[in-house]
Amino acid sequence: MSITKQYYAELQAFLDYLQFEKRYSINTVEAYQNDLKQFFIFLTHQFDSPTIANILPTFVRTWLASLKSDDISSKSINRKASSLKSFFKYQLKIGKLEVSPMVTVHSPKISKRLPEFVLEEDLSDLFNHVEFKDNWKGKTERLVLLLFYSTGMRVSELINIKEGDVDYAKSQIKVLGKGNKERIVPLAKDMLDSMKEYMASKPIKKEGVNNLFTNTVGNALNRNGVYKFVHHYLSLITTIKKKSPHILRHSFATHLMNNGADLNSVKELLGHASLASTQVYTHNTIDKLKDIFKKAHPKA
Repeated sequence: MSITKQYYAELQAFLDYLQFEKRYSINTVEAYQNDLKQFFIFLTHQFDSPTIANILPTFVRTWLASLKSDDISSKSINRKASSLKSFFKYQLKIGKLEVSPMVTVHSPKISKRLPEFVLEEDLSDLFNHVEFKDNWKGKTERLVLLLFYSTGMRVSELINIKEGDVDYAKSQIKVLGKGNKERIVPLAKDMLDSMKEYMASKPIKKEGVNNLFTNTVGNALNRNGVYKFVHHYLSLITTIKKKSPHILRHSFATHLMNNGADLNSVKELLGHASLASTQVYTHNTIDKLKDIFKKAHPKA
C-alpha cells in the first residue's frame, strides 16, 4: 500500500529539510523516510488517512503497540518514535501544528548494553599474521581496516576521504562527519607512510575521482563492499556476533579508554556531539578490572 498524495507532499518537504538544511547524510534521510512511510501507511489503513493536524497521540500509541506485537525490538521502536518526534517538531516549526501529538507519547525503555569490541590481541593478529592478497584489492582492504582501527571513523566518513584530506606535514587527516562537521584526527607515522605508499602506487587514476580509497577500476569504494570484506577479515580473528566497520570504531574507543585516554579527547576523536554518546565507552574489560584490582587492593 502506498501513501496518499497529502502525506507524500508533507513527507517530501520534511526530507528536503533534513537533506538540504540540516545536511543529514543520505542514509539518515532514508531511515527517516522508511519510518515515516510505514507510519503513514498505518494511518491510511487503520484511521482513514487523517490530516497531519488531526493525528492524535492515540494513533501514534496504537502504531507503536502494533510494532511491539510484531516483535520489533525496543531499540527499533525508539528510533521510529524519534523519527515521528522530529517530523512533528518540523510541523511546529513551519506553523502547521500548534501541539505535537508526541508530547504525551513515551518511548519504551531499553536496557543499556555495552558495545561489543575486538580484543587488542585479536586485532594485533589481524595486522601481523593474517595474509592479505598481494594485489591492489588486498592492499586496499588492509589499509582500510587499519585506518578504521587507527581513527574510529564511520564507514561513510572513510569511503568519502579525499587524497587532499591527508596532511603529511602535520600527521593528521581531515574527516567530514555527521551534519558535514569537519574534525581533525591525528595519524601515526607508520599509518602515514602506508597511505603515502598506497596513493603513489594506484594502478588507475580515474578522472574526477580523487577519493583516497579506490577499487581496481579506479572508482570509490561503496558501503556494501566495505562491509563484506570487513566482516570476512574479522571472522578470521574473533567470535563476537557483530563484525562490521562500526565494531572497529567501538574497538578504537574502548582501547583508548582502557589505556588511559580521557573522555573528552575520545569524544572529539569520534566526532560525537555530546559526552552522553561517548560515556558508553567508560566500561572496562574484565581483564582490565582484574589488573586494577590486583595492583590496588591489599588483599589481591
